[in-house]
This record gives sequence, structure tokens and C-alpha cells, in this order.
Amino acid sequence: MKKQFIVIGLGRFGSSLVHTLIQNGHEVLAVDKDEQLVQDISGVATHAVQADCTDEGVLKELGARNFTHAIVAIGEDLQASILATLLLKELHIPKITAKAKNEMHGQVLIKVGADHIVYPERDMAARLGNQLSSDNLIDYIELSPVHNLVELKAPPAMNEQTLQQLNIRAKYGCTIMAIKKGVHINISPKAEDEINTGDILVIIGSNTDIRDLEEDYEQK
Repeated sequence: MKKQFIVIGLGRFGSSLVHTLIQNGHEVLAVDKDEQLVQDISGVATHAVQADCTDEGVLKELGARNFTHAIVAIGEDLQASILATLLLKELHIPKITAKAKNEMHGQVLIKVGADHIVYPERDMAARLGNQLSSDNLIDYIELSPVHNLVELKAPPAMNEQTLQQLNIRAKYGCTIMAIKKGVHINISPKAEDEINTGDILVIIGSNTDIRDLEEDYEQK
């Protein structure tokens, strides 16, 4: 379903977001005070406009209230980030996502009206740190402060064993949601399905349980 987004702030995060939303078939109004950044994204976004979104009149002229989702991707200027979020809230935008530099910035953004906060630098650092800490971890998504969805490369100790034989859920409290074998993905695998070394396991569980699973199979 095609959606309409307004992205305010066209630094690395904002411009990458515009590219992804357009690739996914949505309409995007991209806005920034910097003329060069606007020109750089003009060939990608549905519309690209040079404007100061800390001015309520400007937001109204842009038709911001007609968008169902606004993303405030302003980077270093915290005051502009907060003010733009506040003005968007006052225009009754149904959903506002805002980029935060740190926890305090994020808390302020929530208080002035943001529905969802993203911490690109923190999240990327956490993802990289987890990947570097494990030889088998390929990727992960943080579902909550204590639960993750991870992609884990099956170690040799799991080779030619079925899910029933491994009994991962009972031993570790984790659930194998899918098994990737090359280009084939087995969604909701059955107990008799076999795992081979190098298969990619999509696992959901608590951080502690997943870590215990990894450590046990590294030692086998």
C-alpha cells in the first residue's frame, strides 16, 4: 500500500531513508534548509524542497498536515529537531518519528510529540558490537531491551541434527523461527527438519538465552 511521507533533514540518515521509502513504492516529500542537500535528493524523492521547518507557516505551505507520517531526521541542530517535532504535533500529523542524538534528546522529543524515536548511531554501534563479539552472529533486530531476533550461522555441532534432537526451546528458551539453506527459506520449520553446518537460523529469544546457546555450541 502506497504511503505518503515527509522527511525533514537530508543528512546521511535522512537521505538514506528517502531512498529506501522510494524504493518501497511510497511518495516522499524531502525537505532541508541546505540547498545542496535538496539538489542531491531531487532526482530520487517525489518532491524535494529547500525550506526551514522550524517555521509553522512554512510547514503549512508545504502541506505537512496532509501527510500521515513525518520523519524528523535533523542531525546536529537539537533545537531545530525539537521545534520541528513540536510544530508537526500541533499540525496533528498522525505519526511522527524523530531521530535522536542521545537518550536525553529522545526523552524531550517524546514529550513534545514524537511517537517513535530512533537512535541510528547507538543502534548501529550495538549491532556492530554484537556481530564482532560472535563468529556465528550474522545480524540481529532488537525487539525489546531484553529480547532479540537474530540470524545465527549453524555451527558444526548442529550438523545433521533435527530440531527435535537439538531441543533448543526446552534447553535454552529460544525458538527457531526459520532456517535458511542458500536461497531457500524454511518458514516455521517442523520438528523433523534437519540442520546442516552453515545454515542460517532465525532465532527469537532473550539476550541471555541466545548468548548461552551460542557459547554452549562454540564449546562442543
